[in-house]
Amino acid sequence: MPRQTDAALQAERDLPRPDASRAESLSPSEAQQAAPGSFSSAGPRAGEPPRHVGAQCASLPDAAHAPVTPAAEAMPAPPRMTSEQRAFAASQPPAAAALSPPPFAEQRPAAEHQAAQPPAAAAPPVVPPRVPPRALRAAPVAVSAIRPGRPRKRCTWHRVAQSTITSAVIHATLLVVLGLLFIAGPERAVLPGLTATASLDMNRPVVVRLPTQHQSGMPASAAGWAAEPMPQPAELLAEFSGLPDATPDVAQQQPPTAHAVGLELPVGEPPLAHVRTDLHGLLAGRGAAARAALLEGEGGTPQSEEAVWRGLRWLAAHQQPDGSWNFNHHLGACAGRCRHPGTHASTTAATSLVLLAFLGHGETHRDGNFAEVVQRGLYYLINRAVPTPHGLDLQEGTMYAQGLSAMALCEAYALTEDRSLREPAQRALDFIVYAQDTQGGGWRYAPGMPGDTTVTGWQIMALRSGQMAYLVVPEECLAAAARFLDSVQEGYGAYYGYQTPDKGPTTTSIGLLCRMYQGWHRQHEGLAAGVALLAAQGPSPDNMYYNYYATQVLHHWGGQPWENWNRVLREQLIADQALQGHETGSWYYAGGRAAVAGRLYNTAMAVMTLEVYYRHLPLYRAAAVELGAED
Repeated sequence: MPRQTDAALQAERDLPRPDASRAESLSPSEAQQAAPGSFSSAGPRAGEPPRHVGAQCASLPDAAHAPVTPAAEAMPAPPRMTSEQRAFAASQPPAAAALSPPPFAEQRPAAEHQAAQPPAAAAPPVVPPRVPPRALRAAPVAVSAIRPGRPRKRCTWHRVAQSTITSAVIHATLLVVLGLLFIAGPERAVLPGLTATASLDMNRPVVVRLPTQHQSGMPASAAGWAAEPMPQPAELLAEFSGLPDATPDVAQQQPPTAHAVGLELPVGEPPLAHVRTDLHGLLAGRGAAARAALLEGEGGTPQSEEAVWRGLRWLAAHQQPDGSWNFNHHLGACAGRCRHPGTHASTTAATSLVLLAFLGHGETHRDGNFAEVVQRGLYYLINRAVPTPHGLDLQEGTMYAQGLSAMALCEAYALTEDRSLREPAQRALDFIVYAQDTQGGGWRYAPGMPGDTTVTGWQIMALRSGQMAYLVVPEECLAAAARFLDSVQEGYGAYYGYQTPDKGPTTTSIGLLCRMYQGWHRQHEGLAAGVALLAAQGPSPDNMYYNYYATQVLHHWGGQPWENWNRVLREQLIADQALQGHETGSWYYAGGRAAVAGRLYNTAMAVMTLEVYYRHLPLYRAAAVELGAED
């Protein structure tokens, strides 16, 4: 038998010994009943506690006050504990014995067990007494189930590492499968050579790389751009290399005024039954064949078209090496040989304004004589966009630039259906919607500012360009913009002010053009009165901002007022174009915004004004409706 531990031996010595004198007087049967570890059918003696041993002793009241209970049935004695079990039991805390009731307590009938209990009384909190080790002999099963010497399991580092590695392998496998599914998706058409504009990550800047090698699937013209270096602006200036530096502008003959040509509105002209509210076909006149036909039918001349070509060549020659344009054209290859630079710092405004001049002539990054110039400009414009949760921010300090940039992206997408331009164009429109003044419905220099007519005009035209490209433009945004125009109008919509009702010529022309695109009919009393005001005033000799908007109003209106206006302004622009030195093909007027925008701005505005014959189809003529129906 294994040797007992000192603790177990000491616990056994502490147990009470039977009274020897009393044992001598007992009969053999009584002595057997009093022997330790034996159970009898006889009940306890008077004044002795019931023979409940083991863990139940700790839960019973004091035996001295317990009533006498009937005898219980005799039960077989449990096996004796080994020395290891006694040693382990002695080392356990006293409360451990109360965790598992002895087997005989479970087998005892519930009625007898309840009868053996004393009557219910408000007992004080019971503090479990120390259970002698010998008493644990009555619960050998509970003690043996503890398995002495077996330590509890602990979480070790190798188990943690194993679960971590398993999780990492599962997630890595899922990422690889998802990546393969994405790569195997449908092929997307992209801008030739464009490597980072198919989708936009809102958490990092957009980076666009210029094409460096041939890419399959590109059109024939685009393949040449990727295989050969892009021409620099200095190469485009080579045609001017034999010309002297710029000389003072030749004094031009003062153009006749509107009153001299009898510009009046016709009386009794029947209104048209059709007003173009579907804007999707308004860009259909920019193709080569349509452009030639509309040039002759709408009042253009070979001389006006030659002036457009010279203006586009000057703009291409002053493109910066990174593909942008700057109002300060001295920063490029011109090196100061053209006078009147601008001071405005927004490169996105300058770049998009020039791109609109090229796009107005049908020049895109996929087709035309200036395809590589337009391509580099679009690259720069998209690269300068700042992704935000509200859309692409192209302001560079002013919402003027946002409206111009959105117009350029929308027109480029509408003319080419290049799907890589769809998302940048849509996101640029989204930013315009976000920047709208929620109270007044207009726009100004920064998002959320109370609006003014000049900035609002560019945003409305950008939204209408988005509609021409089948992009998403919320109707509530356009309705709010109309509410702003209501707040600055006079004479039932005939005249418009800057931020309050007024009759300013420039703001009136902007307001009338916006009303036309909102669907006002030609017989609208306010619209007719506003056109009469512009026609009576005639073109400005030095304000291209006013001439640009008023020309579009008169062109959409048509009839004799348009013919009179066009004859005056067309000849004025042809005569005012510079034809000497590096300024050849450019314009400069001191009025309007010339002080901050300079020669580059005037040239782009003049080119777009001379493109009016085909840049947008007229809104109020049956021919425009029929031509649009073919698209």
